[in-house]
Amino acid sequence: MAVQLNHTIVASHDKEMSAQFLAQILGLGDPKPFAHFMTVELSNGVSLDFDDAREIKPQHYAFLVSDEEFDPILARVKEQSITYYADPGHRLAGQINTRDNGRGFYFHDPNGHNLEILTRPYGSGAR
Repeated sequence: MAVQLNHTIVASHDKEMSAQFLAQILGLGDPKPFAHFMTVELSNGVSLDFDDAREIKPQHYAFLVSDEEFDPILARVKEQSITYYADPGHRLAGQINTRDNGRGFYFHDPNGHNLEILTRPYGSGAR
């Protein structure tokens, strides 16, 4: 069997709210409990398992989506008045990028994690 990522744990101040936030923004099904986690299942079999934590060290999570999924995700971000950026350093507010002939943007979740939405993997097309 080839090595695959199965799940990762996401530290959060409120695991239910954080899991619901991500699922709603991405247009996924409701999070499900597993042990003491709230789990968000992605279409490639990977799950993000949210857990309550006192201290959070912000992480980066990037989500590869189709062109058809991109616009509704961006619309939900805008509907919630979440500031988004074209760059990972969060300097180009209210813009998207077009790296690799795709589209992408970054924003923070309620825990300070830097989330990225992109339609083309890095290095897959011209800049």
